Amino acid sequence: MRTVTEHRAAVLGLVEPLPVVRVPIADAAGLVLAQDVRAPEALPRWNNSAMDGYAVQAHDVAAATLAEPVRLTVLADLPAGSAAEPVVTPGTAARIMTGAPLPPGADAVVPVEQTDGATDVVAVHAPAAPGAHVRRAGEDVAAGELVLAAGTLLGPRQVAAAASVGCGEVAVHRRPVVAVLSTGSELVAPGARLARGQIPDSNSFLLAAAARAAGCDVVRVGAVPDEADALRAALDAQDGAVDLVITSGGVSMGAYDVVKEVLAADAGMAFVRVAMQPGKPQGYGRLRGGTPIVALPGNPVSASVSFEVFVRPAVRRLRGLAADVVEEEAVALEGWTSPPGREQYMPVTYVGTAAPGDGGASLPAVRPAVRGGSGSHLVAGLARAEALAVVAADVERVEPGDRVRLMRAER
Repeated sequence: MRTVTEHRAAVLGLVEPLPVVRVPIADAAGLVLAQDVRAPEALPRWNNSAMDGYAVQAHDVAAATLAEPVRLTVLADLPAGSAAEPVVTPGTAARIMTGAPLPPGADAVVPVEQTDGATDVVAVHAPAAPGAHVRRAGEDVAAGELVLAAGTLLGPRQVAAAASVGCGEVAVHRRPVVAVLSTGSELVAPGARLARGQIPDSNSFLLAAAARAAGCDVVRVGAVPDEADALRAALDAQDGAVDLVITSGGVSMGAYDVVKEVLAADAGMAFVRVAMQPGKPQGYGRLRGGTPIVALPGNPVSASVSFEVFVRPAVRRLRGLAADVVEEEAVALEGWTSPPGREQYMPVTYVGTAAPGDGGASLPAVRPAVRGGSGSHLVAGLARAEALAVVAADVERVEPGDRVRLMRAER
C-alpha cells in the first residue's frame, strides 16, 4: 500500500494551474490572481478630507473655543468629486465634504460638529492642529507599490483593492470545470420510488456540491449503471470538455467494479490501495483524450474524505492556489480506536475548548460526529461533521485528552 502523502503527490501530478484569462473586475470574485496588481498612482491621489466640515488654515483657529469662536468667511463649497481649487487664505474657509480634495492653502479640517454649520461666515468652536482630519496623498499605497500578489484569492476586500487602484479587469486563472458521476446500478434519483436493493444516489450530489464549494463550475452527470458501455460513453462525453473528472464507486475488487473494469487497461490509469481509513481503494490517471480523472471509492464517507484529502488539493492547484492541506490542532474529548498501519480520518464535530492531557494551553475540543465513528457508509451522520481528525498510522487508539490534527474544508 502507498501512503496518503504518496497518493496525494500522484494525484497532484495530473494537474497544473489553468490558463490565464482577463476578466472584468465585476466578475473576478472567487478567482485567483495570475499577475501582480500594482498601483499606477498614489492612493489617495491627493490630500483629501476625512470629515464633513471646513478646510482651514490651522493657525486661524488655534484659539477657537465655544465661548469665543473664530469666524471665517466661507469662500466655496467642495462636495466629494469636486475639481474646484479655491485658495484658502487667512480668515477664510471652504466648506468641504468627506473625500473632497483639500483646497490649496488649507492644512486642516474642522469637523462640522465643531462649528455652527453656516455657509457664509462660519463660527468655529474648537482648534484644529495642522493635518487634523486630512488624508494624505499616498498614505494607502505609493505609486508602483504592490497591492495584490499573483496567487491571491480574490474575495470582496481584494476585489475592492483592485478596483480602488483603477483595475477595470484583472488577469486570473480560469475557473475549473469539473464533471462528477457516481456508479452503481442500485442508484436512483433522490425522491424516486425505491425497489428492493435500490438506494438514492447521494455521492454525485455530495461531490458536485464539494467541487462547487471549492471554486469549480460543475457538470453533475449523476448516476451511471454498472455497465461498461454506459460508463465508457459517459466518460467519453466529458473527455476534453472538462478540466477534471471525479467518479465514485467501482474501484475495489468486486465483480461489478465497473470503473476499474473499464479503465484499468488504459495507459496512464492506476488503481491502488492507500494506507488510510476510510478510502483505501483509489484510482487516478487520464482518460484517452488526456483529461485527468480521480476515481474515488463509493461509500459516502470514503468519497467525502477522499475528496478532502486528494481532490481538493488538485482543485486548488488548477485554480492557481497552493495545494496545501490546511490543518489545526485540537483535543479529543472522547476516545476511539484507529486501524493499525492506516492513517485514519475521523469525522468530528466541535464542542468548545479544552486543555490537552499533557497540560498545554486550551485548544478546540472535538468528538466523533457519529456513534459509528469513521464507518464508510454513515452518510446521514456525515452531515454533522465539521472537520476530519487525522490519526497517524502508528496510533491504534486516541484517548480522551489527546491532541489530534484536524483538517477543515476551506476555499
